[in-house]
Amino acid sequence: MAEPMELLCWGGDWDLPSVHTDSLIVLAYAKFSDAKLAVKSIDWTWRTITASVPQLHYEGSAVTEPTQILNFLRKQRFNADYELTAKQGADTMAYIALLEEKLRPALLHTFWVDAENYANLTRPWFTSHSPFPLNFFVPGRQASLALSRILLTKAESPLLNITEVEGKIYSEAKECLNLLSHRLGNFHFFFGDTPTSLDAFVFGHIAPLIKAPLPSGQLQKHLNQLDNLCQFCNTILKNYFTDASAEKRTDCSPTAIHDPVDANLQKLTQLVNKESNLIEKMDDNLRSSPQHRPHRHESKPLALAGERNSTPPS
Repeated sequence: MAEPMELLCWGGDWDLPSVHTDSLIVLAYAKFSDAKLAVKSIDWTWRTITASVPQLHYEGSAVTEPTQILNFLRKQRFNADYELTAKQGADTMAYIALLEEKLRPALLHTFWVDAENYANLTRPWFTSHSPFPLNFFVPGRQASLALSRILLTKAESPLLNITEVEGKIYSEAKECLNLLSHRLGNFHFFFGDTPTSLDAFVFGHIAPLIKAPLPSGQLQKHLNQLDNLCQFCNTILKNYFTDASAEKRTDCSPTAIHDPVDANLQKLTQLVNKESNLIEKMDDNLRSSPQHRPHRHESKPLALAGERNSTPPS
């Protein structure tokens, strides 16, 4: 009997299977592609400081980073993107790049740099899920890494410190969320009725932001106005992570007023489309190679209530 694939990741809370963005991405993709994983939490182990999370183990090999893990699963014929066209595949890569560039820095700041959130939510959570004496070290180390990544990627002259960078990263994150809401529209998922890797990446980024009880949550408040993204997250939790979600929904404002797409959103859309077209051209040769049909089962019934407004607020 083949050895099962084992996934190491941070544990869950706030009605989520994991509180960790990258872990959520892999967990969601595994559900979408019907890949059977033996999930093991690193909570209360020394791996809280030594492991690269998430980490997939299979037949003596270890794979880290969500993109590499998803590629590995595809090679094992667990491919949630099998039915995508070349254009949709290019769009997927462009939007994933957008998430990493525009939304990830704001998430890091929200959970690890914002003083109120770090002191009252993030630090206590990771302290309580790490063994002594690592509980004194792990949260501070993660906060330092988050700050370094933000400053490395966003602190361009004349924005030289975190206070000056803060306004920029939150503005870009809100534009990114607006674009995702506009792209999702009234669809169940980003490419129709079947979830793909793009849905896994978006879910991994927005689910903690929606579910975490943040004391200071300007980005969370903005996301809660985007009804279709909130419903998108809740639908995935209900249909693929029933135990984690426990039928508990997030309240999103039903009366939010959405204005027409603004100029900044149009520019961001044009940049994504341009990158997508470039990726599509580069991808033509790869798409011409023979492929094996992956393991796929019928999609679970969706529980999407009500029609959602797809036009983002200004």
